[in-house]
Amino acid sequence: MLRPLRPLVDQIVTVWTIKLHNRMSSSRHPLAALCQLSATADKRANLRTAQKLLEEAKRRGARMAFLPEGFDYIGSSAAETLGLAETLAGETVAQYTQMARKLDIWLSLGGFHERGRDWESEQRIYNTHIVIDNQGEIVSTYRKCHLFDVELPEKGVSLNESAFTIPGDSLAAPVQTPVGQLGLGVCYDLRFPEFSLALRKSGADILTFPSAFTEATGAAHWEVLLRARAIENQCYVLAAAQVGRHHAKRSSYGHALAVDPWGAVIADCGGERAGVALVEVDLEKIRTVRGNMPLQKHRREAGFYASPESPT
Repeated sequence: MLRPLRPLVDQIVTVWTIKLHNRMSSSRHPLAALCQLSATADKRANLRTAQKLLEEAKRRGARMAFLPEGFDYIGSSAAETLGLAETLAGETVAQYTQMARKLDIWLSLGGFHERGRDWESEQRIYNTHIVIDNQGEIVSTYRKCHLFDVELPEKGVSLNESAFTIPGDSLAAPVQTPVGQLGLGVCYDLRFPEFSLALRKSGADILTFPSAFTEATGAAHWEVLLRARAIENQCYVLAAAQVGRHHAKRSSYGHALAVDPWGAVIADCGGERAGVALVEVDLEKIRTVRGNMPLQKHRREAGFYASPESPT
């Protein structure tokens, strides 16, 4: 499905492209760049890697690039995570707005560690998905509303996101981008089908779930959940991902994935290293799939599903 292109200079990044086209920049459909990172607590190193990915994405003709949850950093403790947090007006977001403007590319930055309300007294953060246009303007933000509080002792998974994160209190309306109408989620939101359905009903052509799935949950559920959300909503699903070891206690599954509206996987960045995959977003394919199987037309009113009746 994918073939590696030339590695970047430091050989830490691999670039893939779909075999269907030899010259991606001449494609008649807009290109999206799906990025995979191995973030640590070193913000500058993370930024350098992301910049190389974004420069290569632009060189290959991408109109919009997608970075994963924790693109700014992944701390080794709650204290380190909070200590590195910034506001939307801070240095990290400023660097990405400059990059978007310089490269003339839209950015989806999934999972920024944003200082929360009453920061001085509460010391809590939001997990914020930011969309920046090619002029360097923030055009949408969504604060993750489903927090990952999960204990799986048999699989070595123990994370309590709500210990230091404030859940968002609303969904963000889909935003018009060069690759289509984009519905914003973050990682664990993927597991709640009603979340995706609400975005689909609001006009989303693409659902995006920037993530840092654990190795255990990723191996079990990552692909099947992404494909399910694509199939039931007849949308493209783009899921940038973290990969590999972040620190001694945490590593991520990787496999940044793109799925088409029929549920076919059209890009997979693998489970080993940082990289970027370029994919076409064919909006006509969405219309065709929805027209041939009109799920929204066949869906009953919400109240129909609310209270199943006992058989008589």
